[in-house]
Amino acid sequence: MRHQLLSAVALAAAALSLAGCKKEGAGAAAAPEQQIKITQASPPPGGTWLDVVNATQDGYVRGNPNAKVKLTEIASLGCPVCKKFSDEGVPPLKELVKTGQVSWEIRPYLIHGPIDLAANLIARCNGTQGFFPLAEAMYQNQMSWMGKIEGLPPAELEKLQALPAQQVVKQMAEVSGLQTLAAQHGLPSGKSNQCLTDQKAMEREVAATAAVNDQYPEFRGTPSFVLNGKLLDQTSSWSALKPQLEAALKS
Repeated sequence: MRHQLLSAVALAAAALSLAGCKKEGAGAAAAPEQQIKITQASPPPGGTWLDVVNATQDGYVRGNPNAKVKLTEIASLGCPVCKKFSDEGVPPLKELVKTGQVSWEIRPYLIHGPIDLAANLIARCNGTQGFFPLAEAMYQNQMSWMGKIEGLPPAELEKLQALPAQQVVKQMAEVSGLQTLAAQHGLPSGKSNQCLTDQKAMEREVAATAAVNDQYPEFRGTPSFVLNGKLLDQTSSWSALKPQLEAALKS
């Protein structure tokens, strides 16, 4: 697993073009649903199903864990297409989640190597209830923190990439301003420092990405959507996803 971590961090040189959110490779296979670790089974008093968040094997699910329609979004926090979905699709999707008929899971995926790894570690750092607010804040401010990494001079980038694996991730978070952003949303820098240097947490992120590749060989990039266990084809936008959600609700 340590070798896998180093391999993921080594993706920096190729990933830092950051132009797209694509994965190499193809194939076809069915995959089991993620197991949900249910600690919250119903809305709190005065709340809605949108307030219910549970951890899954590799991500977090919002809404009724027994919803008729189960949606999984395989996403990269640094992916501009994922940000577009967050901007356009998440508001109406939240309304569906509120009804209890749709649950929405996010499974973080390492498309952009160590900067995605840094973002994932920070997004998960405040626990189950903190994940979705931090993820939304990262999407809202993506152009700022990703722009700082994209704008690094080549010499600085080479120097950064030459650091040991754990230091690369920590430096990515510092250079991008992710820790400052997280602190503004309730995650103290001391706590994010701990999460960014947690070797086991890094290995879990790498394993979660590997699990997507194993479960969905036909997965090609982020965002991708799994609807009731089936990976949807040619679906990376709200306009493409919406009619398929509506059909599933009517079936």
